[in-house]
Amino acid sequence: MVEVRAPKRTNAGPGRLLIAVYLLFAIAATSRAGLQIATKFDEAPVAYLLSALAAIIYIVAAVGLARAGTAGRRVALACCSVELAGVLGVGILSVVDPELFPDETVWSQFGSGYGYIPLVLPVLGLLWLWRTRRDPS
Repeated sequence: MVEVRAPKRTNAGPGRLLIAVYLLFAIAATSRAGLQIATKFDEAPVAYLLSALAAIIYIVAAVGLARAGTAGRRVALACCSVELAGVLGVGILSVVDPELFPDETVWSQFGSGYGYIPLVLPVLGLLWLWRTRRDPS
């Protein structure tokens, strides 16, 4: 008979640090996007809206990881997946055709303006969700 163990909590141990980094990036991206949208939206609306989208994803991912239940895990998994796709897509586009983004987004050039943390963060989130998944014993 296979016993199924409950998943480890996503909001314990290293998960707390991951949540803190997500919250830090949520604050940074929200502040940046808010200021850019309020003061110079007409200069690069797509870039600024992408930064706002990144901020929303960071907030929701942090909440999902902090909730630690099945629904929280699903939300965090969706957010980390969308975030990784976004940073890879915007990163590639911003390198191949910089004219598409007259001003940087959080995800431009794979998050180079933020020390590439936007590229690493969803990978760490997905790895943490994988490590804390249910394991059959």
